[in-house]
Amino acid sequence: MNAEGLVEVVLPGKVEPEGLQVRHGAVPAPGRGQVVIRMEATGVSFAEQQMRRGRYYDQPPFPFVPGYDLVGVVTATGEGVDPHLAGVRVAALVKVGGWASHVVVDAADAVPVPEGVGAAEAETLVVNGVTAWQMLHRKARVRAGQTVVVHGANGGVGSVLVQLALTAGVRVIGTASARHHDALREQGVTPVDYRAEDMAARIRALSPGGVDAVFDHVGGPGIVDSWRLLAPGGTLVSYGSASTRDAEGSKQTPVLKLLGRVWLWNALPNRRRAYFFNVWAGRALSETRFRARLRADLTEVFAALQRGEITPRIAARLPLARVADALRLAESGTVAGKVVLTP
Repeated sequence: MNAEGLVEVVLPGKVEPEGLQVRHGAVPAPGRGQVVIRMEATGVSFAEQQMRRGRYYDQPPFPFVPGYDLVGVVTATGEGVDPHLAGVRVAALVKVGGWASHVVVDAADAVPVPEGVGAAEAETLVVNGVTAWQMLHRKARVRAGQTVVVHGANGGVGSVLVQLALTAGVRVIGTASARHHDALREQGVTPVDYRAEDMAARIRALSPGGVDAVFDHVGGPGIVDSWRLLAPGGTLVSYGSASTRDAEGSKQTPVLKLLGRVWLWNALPNRRRAYFFNVWAGRALSETRFRARLRADLTEVFAALQRGEITPRIAARLPLARVADALRLAESGTVAGKVVLTP
């Protein structure tokens, strides 16, 4: 046991950010095959913004501790775990439970963070980095010389997608609000205002023959425009339904509608492909394969960070006690990068 004590943030139900509760307790002990991670950095993802509204499609019942991913140091190892893991900085993708000072995870889910990479920097690339890498290289399988559209090019996943695509020699058209256009141009992205009525027409003018891939986190009716932008042989990767974050009604419906569209499009003989990307896909079929792929891809992302191909975007760092402020900031849409929470 640890004398420090456990601090965790609880989401009690559908509440405003100020309704989050801070709970204190004893630091948990690791079970067989588990480790305890002392959190150094966790973050506010889009998932938690949906969860507090009861809108994330497979969130657990209230109350629960949110926190999609975390980075920290292993402080205790359970039976059957290499004791040398103690003291190692690791990253873990957990879906829930990360907003806590100490988190128990299966040792197989802890991915070592390279020497010299800071906790907050690494944190910006756990869920966002793995999502971007897998969509780009495992789903769209982009190649140098191709053209892709990244919606929300300044967002958490979007900004990593842009950087990984440019590194792969891909031409990027990025949608974002006008205030982010100069920064995107400096990176080598062709920016398009997503608020413009004729956004799809503007993209078509930039790539008259269609594009090789579109990465769409917005969902909703606009997904049809994304599909129509594809060239023959192109790939649509849909990875969310941000447009329905504030909607009422069933949280499953937007996702089921998307899945239905994707299925229909893939059934048509049109030489294009559509995917609904879920970072957890395949876990139920083979946990071993899922973990191996996640570890390999996150290691690739960290290596790209070390080579300077990705710049971590930290929008703000706030202590766990100020989680309400952190969530409000992340939801405001005024910041570029990830809002990181520290102990």
